[in-house]
Amino acid sequence: MDLYEIRGARLNVIAEETELQELNRDMASPQKSPGAKDGHDVFTSARRIESDIDSTRNQLQEKVAEMENFAGHLEEIFLTIEENFGRREQHLEHHYTDVLQTISQRYDERAARLEDEKKRKLEALYAQLLACGHTLDASKELIEEAKEVYRSQDNRLFLKVVVPTIERIEEFAKEEMDFTLATNLEFETPLADLSDVKSMMDSINIVPAPSAPVINPQMANSATQTSLRVCWSLFSDDTVEFYELYYRPVLQDAPLDNTTAPHESKSKVKETHCTVKGLLPGAQYELWVTATNTTGISPASEKALYMTVPSPPVIKQRQCCSCPEAALIRWESGNPDPVDSYTVELTELNGPDGTEKGFTESVVAVPTCQCMIQLQAGHHYLISVRAVNIGGPSDRSEAIVVATSGTFFHLLEDTAHPCLSISEDGFTIFYGDEELPISAMALDDNNFTRCVAVLGDLTPVRARHYWEVEVDDRTEFRIGVAYEDTERNSYLGGNNTSWCMRHILTTTRHKYEFLHNGQSPDLRITVNPVRIGLALDYERETLSFFNVDLEQHLHTFQCQFQRYVQPCFGLESPGALTIHNGIEAPKHTFIGYP
Repeated sequence: MDLYEIRGARLNVIAEETELQELNRDMASPQKSPGAKDGHDVFTSARRIESDIDSTRNQLQEKVAEMENFAGHLEEIFLTIEENFGRREQHLEHHYTDVLQTISQRYDERAARLEDEKKRKLEALYAQLLACGHTLDASKELIEEAKEVYRSQDNRLFLKVVVPTIERIEEFAKEEMDFTLATNLEFETPLADLSDVKSMMDSINIVPAPSAPVINPQMANSATQTSLRVCWSLFSDDTVEFYELYYRPVLQDAPLDNTTAPHESKSKVKETHCTVKGLLPGAQYELWVTATNTTGISPASEKALYMTVPSPPVIKQRQCCSCPEAALIRWESGNPDPVDSYTVELTELNGPDGTEKGFTESVVAVPTCQCMIQLQAGHHYLISVRAVNIGGPSDRSEAIVVATSGTFFHLLEDTAHPCLSISEDGFTIFYGDEELPISAMALDDNNFTRCVAVLGDLTPVRARHYWEVEVDDRTEFRIGVAYEDTERNSYLGGNNTSWCMRHILTTTRHKYEFLHNGQSPDLRITVNPVRIGLALDYERETLSFFNVDLEQHLHTFQCQFQRYVQPCFGLESPGALTIHNGIEAPKHTFIGYP
């Protein structure tokens, strides 16, 4: 049985146990009986048993996950062992082939030398044999010649040739005959020089130092806020006992003299992967690896850059706004460099303080730190943000609750006149009695300079928006809407980029004007409104004002808005006004007034 069969068998056993517990739970479910006296106790006991079974099932599921992780780890070790065995086998095969080739070469050389020695010996013996043959022929010739002289009957001839013949026989007899062999019959047997073969045999047990490993590029979702999973490979047939992974953070503004070089850390592992922990969130790390065996250490791999998951973003709640159709969510990231995109997650709630109603929807691949989300009117949503890079998504940010029952916005404090104060909650503005000298005013191009006013941050959606303003009838004010780039050194309603309702105190009465481009219709309001409702309708291109307490329509501007407008609030005398938003618009506000 291999590793996969063992793993599958264990998981099947756990699945059978889970099914058995489900069956027991079904059997333990109480059956209602009309005459049962202890029905409540049975029901309570069944609920307790069901809770225990659910707890046991959760524990079993956790064990299944742990066993799967362990089985995956065993599989990786199994593959590593197989790779090392294959490399070792190839190494032995290579050395075995080399040894056989060397021995075969030595055999061929020795056989050639023996063949040369045999040839030389045979040639020497053959030459000696020829010499013996010549000597025998010469002796036979002298013997025959002596026989002929001895048999000769002519005395005169005998006397004439006998003396030369005797001299020749004496000279032949004086010659010494060498009867020793011209060559040694034994062959030379020099010791074979097999030192290189011995070295090769010894080198079978000597593993060469590994070559440089190669770090793989970072995989998606391979990191957390404080850890990185790094993988590498070895393309040669080297045998490796362990690897050493080196890593250090990459400083964004590193000095040229390297006087404050980041600390270098290392981890020792046996597999071709490693999970490095204890890292900084949203940081970039430089990594390289070496391989080591009994012979030595490989060269270092090429350096690779990995990134940890970013820190969770922080939603800027004072800069978020919403309306019944949509919400504009803004946030900030601690370090935007390692962030590739953002994911906005929203879940519908059962009321403002209710539980999560259903599944979570996600808006992915948001490139900047803000996102417009289309929503349904009259609901509550729990919204959070994640930062995403190649390492994976960050943890969720702290969630905020967004209601789409009405229009909700905050004030753009960077547009406020220096004499204007804003409450801590951001919905009440104050104009004090003391006038600040111009030298004490910190002004920039975005602040109102003539009108003591401030803009609101309305959701840029062409829909219906409604908010209310609570005022004091002893305070002079201007309220309405204006383009975001309305002139800062002009009064609200005094130009063609703003529309507003103005309250003026005269010696005889309260005067109300509805100003646009410095002009107002001749209207008289008899009951001073304390709470004024403003209804902005992009579709009908209208801006209407109401006395909320009396449900009385005051005035409607017919506007041709070229672009989005923002709420505007101004005070012309010391006092305060309070903004109420996020409330549902009364039914009479968008009926359609002339």
